[in-house]
Amino acid sequence: MKTTKKLGTRDYKLETSLYLCTMEETAVKSRWYDSIWAALIFFTRLPFWRVYQPPQTSYKTVVEFWPLAGWLTGGAMAATLFFGSMVLPHAVAVIAAIAVRLLITGALHEDGLADFLDGFGGGGDRERILAIMKDSHIGTYGVLGLIIYMLLLGTTLYSMPVPVAALTIFAVDPFSKMVASQLVNMLPYARREEEAKNKTVYRKPSLAAGLSLTVQGLLPMALMIWLTGTPWYLFIAIPPLVMYFLYLLILRKIQGYTGDCCGAVCLLVELAVYLVVCTQQQMM
Repeated sequence: MKTTKKLGTRDYKLETSLYLCTMEETAVKSRWYDSIWAALIFFTRLPFWRVYQPPQTSYKTVVEFWPLAGWLTGGAMAATLFFGSMVLPHAVAVIAAIAVRLLITGALHEDGLADFLDGFGGGGDRERILAIMKDSHIGTYGVLGLIIYMLLLGTTLYSMPVPVAALTIFAVDPFSKMVASQLVNMLPYARREEEAKNKTVYRKPSLAAGLSLTVQGLLPMALMIWLTGTPWYLFIAIPPLVMYFLYLLILRKIQGYTGDCCGAVCLLVELAVYLVVCTQQQMM
C-alpha cells in the first residue's frame, strides 16, 4: 500500500528554499560574463577569483574565451619586451618577457607540452600514453622538449627587431589559442570527465562561440600583419598545417584530446608562427 507523507511547515520551507536556490543558480549560469571570468581565472594565476567567482559550470566553456585570455598574457609579455628593451640588454628583455608569461600562466601550457611529449614519446598504446600524461612527474622527453622549445622561442624573439617582436607576441598568443581550440570541435575528450585533471570537460563551441573565437584570435593578428607587412598567406598555410599534423597524431594515438594536448598544440602552433616571422624578417 502506498503512503503519502504530508509536508510540515519546516519541510515546506526547506523545499521552497532549495527551489529558490536552484532558480538563483540557473539565473547565475545565464550571465554572459561568467565564461569570461572563468577563462581568466582558469588560464592565469592572477587573483581574478577575489573579484568574482563564476559558477562551476562556466569552466566548461573557458575554451570559448581562451584567445581573450591570450590578449592579457600576450599583452603583458609584449609590454615587458618592448619597455624592458629600453633599459635592459635585448637578450635580458627577451628572457624577462618569457618569465612574465610563465608567472602569469603558472606555466600551464608548458606543463601540458612536457606531459604531451612524455606521453607520446614514451607511451606505446593509448592507455599507456594517457597514464604517462596524467603522471605529475616529468620525463626525459618532456625535459628535452621544453629545453628545445625555450631555446627556439628565445632565439626567434631575439632575432627580430623589438617592435616587430612585441607586435608578434601580442598577435600570436591569442591566434595560437584560437587554432588550438579547434581540437575541442574536432575530437572527443579522451578520458571520462571524472578522470580529467581539472574535473572539467570542455563544451564544444556553438556557431556563435566559434565566430567569437575567430574574432578574438584574428584581430591582433590582422593588426600585426598590417603594421609589419608580413605576408598574410604564410599564416593561412603554416600554423594550421602544424595543427593539422598534430591533430592526426593525436587522433591516431589516443583518439581524443586532453588538456595537455590543447596546451601542447597551442605552444607548437605559436612557435611555428614565430619561426615564420623570424624567417621573413631575415629575408627582408
